Amino acid sequence: MPNKLLKQALSGQNPARMWRDHDLKDSYDVVIIGGGAHGLACAYYLARHHGLTNVAVLEKRYIGSGGSGRNTTIIRSNYLTPEGVRFYDESVKLYEQMSAEFDFNVMFSRRGHLTLAHTDGAVRTMRRRAEVNQLQGVDSRLIWPEEIKRLCPPIDVSDHPRYPILGALYHPPGGIIRHDAVVWGYAHHADRLGVHIHQLTEVTGIAVQGERVTGVQTNRGFIKTGVVLNATAGWCTTIADMAGVKLPITTFPLQACVTEPLKPFLDVIIVSGSLHVYVSQSDRGELVMGASVDPFASYSMNGSLAFVENLAGHMLELFPGLRHVRVLRQWAGLCDMTPDFSPVMGVTPVAGFLVDVGWGTWGFKASPVSGKRMAELIATGRTPDLIHPFRLSRFYENDLVGEKGAASVGH
Repeated sequence: MPNKLLKQALSGQNPARMWRDHDLKDSYDVVIIGGGAHGLACAYYLARHHGLTNVAVLEKRYIGSGGSGRNTTIIRSNYLTPEGVRFYDESVKLYEQMSAEFDFNVMFSRRGHLTLAHTDGAVRTMRRRAEVNQLQGVDSRLIWPEEIKRLCPPIDVSDHPRYPILGALYHPPGGIIRHDAVVWGYAHHADRLGVHIHQLTEVTGIAVQGERVTGVQTNRGFIKTGVVLNATAGWCTTIADMAGVKLPITTFPLQACVTEPLKPFLDVIIVSGSLHVYVSQSDRGELVMGASVDPFASYSMNGSLAFVENLAGHMLELFPGLRHVRVLRQWAGLCDMTPDFSPVMGVTPVAGFLVDVGWGTWGFKASPVSGKRMAELIATGRTPDLIHPFRLSRFYENDLVGEKGAASVGH
């Protein structure tokens, strides 16, 4: 137990607020649009690593109300490209040490991540991913049904299902974490360092003069600033349009659900790209399940019966013993998908307007590394090598980072 929680329990005193309310100043050195894990992480690292505390985080609702509160909490780094593997490996390492750094339990649980292969082609892809991972120093390897059954006894590895399991990419560092704890941890420590967090503050316009950002218009007034970071999900193109920046991004809904609590039985994370399902078991016993993005672009966050029916059918192919388990609730989030299934990070043609967007179905797991490296870019004016491959200009330089095989469903 972190020392702070122990002291609080023994003292019997009510805890202080995690972050404070502030009047909106008329100017800030940096304005971050989006009060999710990405925006708050950037604010935290700006203050902690670079001493920049005259920073405002603007959130139109409450912090963590967007993608950060609607994801399925899976952490991993077993991506397909060397650029993606290196990037997410740093994020996993930051997550692993987060509780100690914050003196706050973010409930990280290392589980191991299994990406199932149901065809010969999928086996070849998993072998390739394993080799790419290993070359980057990431623990991943191809395993076969006997070991899959040992790691996950309830799963059906027989030849009875329509799509039998032929193998899997096993990634031991994969895990889960409490998304709300991550958001609160970054918010608390950013606030302690002097960052202003403004909830219920909607951006309605961005002022640009001579191709340089000069300020942000909000529902609470105008803010003068020379640096604006777009760290939004779902509405990143709307914010970028305010600055005159076009992004090659399309927004799709992504649905998920949880079951009633069950006794612990699933110690690993199971993903199947062929069946379009993934599942893990939370600390409360719920099965957290999801699929790929909906097949149509939309800003809707409503659940659908078709999603539950398809997901249930595929889940029962993997775990026939779950046939009587009830779904407790379902929800949806918005995913900003790029043509190469990789994010967009860094500078834009408008000086001072930066982006940390296009995270699709894999954004939450990147929160620490994106925040740390975007803070470095803002503070130094130099693009870190780790995020250079994800620059906006790659789309017209024909230098894409193709991650569809590892990012489209393997959350």
